Amino acid sequence: MEDRAIITVKDLKTYFYTNQRCNKAINGVSFQVKKGKTLCVVGESGCGKSVTASSIMQLLPKLSRIEDGEIIYHGDKGDIRIDRLERNGKQMRSLRGKDIAMIFQDPMTALNPVYTIGYQISENILCHEKVSKKEANVRTLELLKDMGIPFPEQRINEYPHQFSGGMRQRAMIAMAMSCNPKVLIADEPTTALDVTIQAQIFELMEKLKKENDTAILLITHDMGVVSELADEVAVMYMGNIIESGTVDEVLRSPAHPYTEALLKSIPVLGKGKNQDLNPIKGSTPDPYDRPKGCQFEPRCDYACKKCSSMPGEVEICNTHMVRCFKYKEVLNKNKITEEVGVSGK
Repeated sequence: MEDRAIITVKDLKTYFYTNQRCNKAINGVSFQVKKGKTLCVVGESGCGKSVTASSIMQLLPKLSRIEDGEIIYHGDKGDIRIDRLERNGKQMRSLRGKDIAMIFQDPMTALNPVYTIGYQISENILCHEKVSKKEANVRTLELLKDMGIPFPEQRINEYPHQFSGGMRQRAMIAMAMSCNPKVLIADEPTTALDVTIQAQIFELMEKLKKENDTAILLITHDMGVVSELADEVAVMYMGNIIESGTVDEVLRSPAHPYTEALLKSIPVLGKGKNQDLNPIKGSTPDPYDRPKGCQFEPRCDYACKKCSSMPGEVEICNTHMVRCFKYKEVLNKNKITEEVGVSGK
């Protein structure tokens, strides 16, 4: 049976306007988030991952707007064009937090400092579900226990400033998971957490996915998390998806120089302190002064004359897509490296 998409993004363009200048933060992004699957979006800071998530949630700042493209939510009551909804309209507010929930990267800006943690979690439950205050409080307490927060009976009545950074993050994750959403968007959900709690949170997300057939859009820099949790991967650079495919295709057989460079820059456990790390040369270009054509060209080892124009999408197979003129060279090089690695064991 073919996987059913629950969110479809088509040629999305989100622009920011400041001081009579335009930053094309998202410039033609297309992907699908499928029921019961995890799509991981990876890339350097500033490549447009969080803006993509904010566009889906209609939580963009005032000086920005969706210029073009479609964001379609395939709900139980039919398709809804999210890009056409009012940001704070009744329909968008009914979707946000119930059908589509988001775990934000910074809990200090996402939690309200003047309300208790318990009030903020139970408020979301009461807003979207027909339950009493007592039932909402019981559910809130269960969520805090699931998140591994010590003394939840006491903590439920405390304020965000009384929580540590990691505990605030867990409280925010509890809020996002409180209504068992059909789509969970997680923007670096475990940044402030230690490794043991990270594993616990990811287990809870996996449980939600299996029990409720929840679709997860996970934004992360951690390739270890990607290899462990992802079903599909989308690699972003300067507002474009430059490679996408199944986790095996993208991590084992990268076809874009940027994906290859990302993987080479990560230390490998067990290789010791003498292993060579290859950081990506240069830095991301100024979004207001972008290179013409391929955005990665100034930093690319495979750059050629063709790169002065933007490469189109190339299908390597049904599930694997890349935007690169030299993708065959990259693929062949990585296949050779893999074979050498296997024979050298």
